[in-house]
Amino acid sequence: MSTTAKQKLIIVESPAKAKTIGRYLGKGYKVEASQGHVCDLPKSQLGVNPDQDFAMKYITIRGRGEILSRIRKEARNSSQIYFATDPDREGEAISWHLYHVLGVDENKACRIEFNEVTKKAVQNAIKNPRKLDMGRIDAQQARRALDRLVGYKISPLLWAKVKKGLSAGRVQSVATRMVVDRENEINSFIPEEYWDISAQCAASGGKKTQVFKARLSAVDGKKAQITNGEDAENVRKLIEKDAFIVSEIRNKEKNKMPSPPFTTSSLQQEAGRKLSFTTSRTMQVVQQLYEGIEIQGEGTQGLVTYIRTDSVRISDEAMEAVRAFIPEKYGPEYLPNEKNEYKGRKNAQDAHEAIRPTDVRRTPEQIKASLTREQFMLYRLIYNRFVASQMAPAVYQTMTAEITGKSTSLRFYGEHKTFSGFTALYEEGTDESVDSMETNLPILKEGQAITVQKVDCEQHFTQPPSRYTEASLVRTLEENGIGRPSTYAPTISTIISRGYVSREKKRLYPTELGIMITDMMNKYFREIVDTEFTALMESRLDAVEEGREDWKQILRDFYPEFEHTLGIAEKEIEKIDIKDEISDVVCDQCGARMVYKMGRFGKFLACPNFPNCRNTMPLLTYIDAPCPKCGKRLLEKVSKKSRKFYGCEGYPKCDFVSWDKPVSAHCPQCGSYMIEKNNGKGQLMHLCSNEKCRYKTVVNQSEEVLDD
Repeated sequence: MSTTAKQKLIIVESPAKAKTIGRYLGKGYKVEASQGHVCDLPKSQLGVNPDQDFAMKYITIRGRGEILSRIRKEARNSSQIYFATDPDREGEAISWHLYHVLGVDENKACRIEFNEVTKKAVQNAIKNPRKLDMGRIDAQQARRALDRLVGYKISPLLWAKVKKGLSAGRVQSVATRMVVDRENEINSFIPEEYWDISAQCAASGGKKTQVFKARLSAVDGKKAQITNGEDAENVRKLIEKDAFIVSEIRNKEKNKMPSPPFTTSSLQQEAGRKLSFTTSRTMQVVQQLYEGIEIQGEGTQGLVTYIRTDSVRISDEAMEAVRAFIPEKYGPEYLPNEKNEYKGRKNAQDAHEAIRPTDVRRTPEQIKASLTREQFMLYRLIYNRFVASQMAPAVYQTMTAEITGKSTSLRFYGEHKTFSGFTALYEEGTDESVDSMETNLPILKEGQAITVQKVDCEQHFTQPPSRYTEASLVRTLEENGIGRPSTYAPTISTIISRGYVSREKKRLYPTELGIMITDMMNKYFREIVDTEFTALMESRLDAVEEGREDWKQILRDFYPEFEHTLGIAEKEIEKIDIKDEISDVVCDQCGARMVYKMGRFGKFLACPNFPNCRNTMPLLTYIDAPCPKCGKRLLEKVSKKSRKFYGCEGYPKCDFVSWDKPVSAHCPQCGSYMIEKNNGKGQLMHLCSNEKCRYKTVVNQSEEVLDD
């Protein structure tokens, strides 16, 4: 046998991963990338035959011929073939198709998988090949068949009755319904008035008077519930006349535990809160970290473990490494006596570890120079969350003081951090702004007299539920068991690109089209958009993977009723004429008033006289800030990868661009322009664009602005 024939071929999905693995293994191995699926159902046909027990018709994907020719050539010259596609259902299905394309026996142990793209993990995987997991493959086939049946049967109905270009996917329809239902809740919400009454209190004793804030807790011995201004004013007068003493003090110590390391959904949520990343952007960047980055002095390294996971567990080896690292870096008091263990969700597959750095000693700052800004931000987020997850809890001293008068009672509650614990490194963000209870605790004793210096009465109204952000929608999908880690980002991208949902200042709003389609689906295909039904389907797919259910039985149970409903809908749904929204912009070619259209990159202007006039224009969105270079207006634009950025209207004469939104204010320290940032706690900041200065200030504005 020649030297060439002795090579071993490893097939992965992405060229980036192929490059990383190729450097790990060196001579004797050839690594090729399939660039995703090589076979799939045909686009022009249903591809699933209900009359033949749901036989699937797979064909070679157009454009994959050259890739397959190269892989076949390398396979003929190889003594061994390993299929190293991603360690999930889709990856298993890709390997299965490659087995067939290359004529490899399904029972041959050629499938390898690894949870991280590191030299050790890859070498261990090669030593332990296995047979194909038909449970995973069948689960993937069932999902693909269900999605194809729903999409290819309902979408043509929407084209005929509403307009072309619409789609009704199985999971995307549920996600759209959630956004529509939330909007209906908001529209039907009736606010109720309530008043928050607090008193600035003073306690004498010691060297100086202590001043603290206490809230009204009771009036005439009953829990205070103030619902109008007249009652609030009456209570204010009662408090001002009352004489108060400290009747009870409760001092406690409270531990705050760290959050578990990231799953796919929690990473998407936190990256949205802290970094303002969309779900799709998060997955694009973390995919790069997983597949491998060229690190100065180290070569190409996979920096994080597998990124599609619903598990919070970590390997014993990673646990030992992080527990050795924490006392070295932060001190022995930051390491808990026992490792922190976390429970996953009830319906989690738990097939892979949580997302973590592949080497805890490779700190973000150490490799910052080798990463793009986004890669660094996301790696730091993953790294800090992982290390913090195994650190000691933060410790707080809490105080509750009951302050009693003759007719009114006040309550003070405060907490003071006595040991930072994991918060020295990381604190989880929140979707909404939350008032901190941390303060200096006054020194009080029971029986002590308290003087009220001032009473504040604040009117409030109960608020409707917040509109979904991408992060909160992902969390709700996960909580309801809808979709899986690999589906969240594409689902949200689809409902936005189809024009069913719009994203404004991070919030998701249903469009008129989205509301119309959801109403239609609710009336004729209620089961498809039902959260419980969709979650049950996910559970049954899990059962297929585990070998507890036949994948075709799912289709046999689903299709007959679906086909019957489809027939009724085709007869009963009347043609809906959707008129385009007319703009004030006049077509500069034929004089007609242009209309708004939805395209791949969002809304744009088009001439209504198409096809006679094919004129289109971008929809210009100006922001309230001048160009820092030339003073002209700045435009909000969208890149080819659907990422928002800001540029000067004077382009190409002025080349100013910024990924961050500039504001009209200038830095008081260095004079550079300021940019808008969210600090991850629901607060908007203005940050100096000069990286050597980085002056920042929190902007106190309305909730609508804070949501930006």
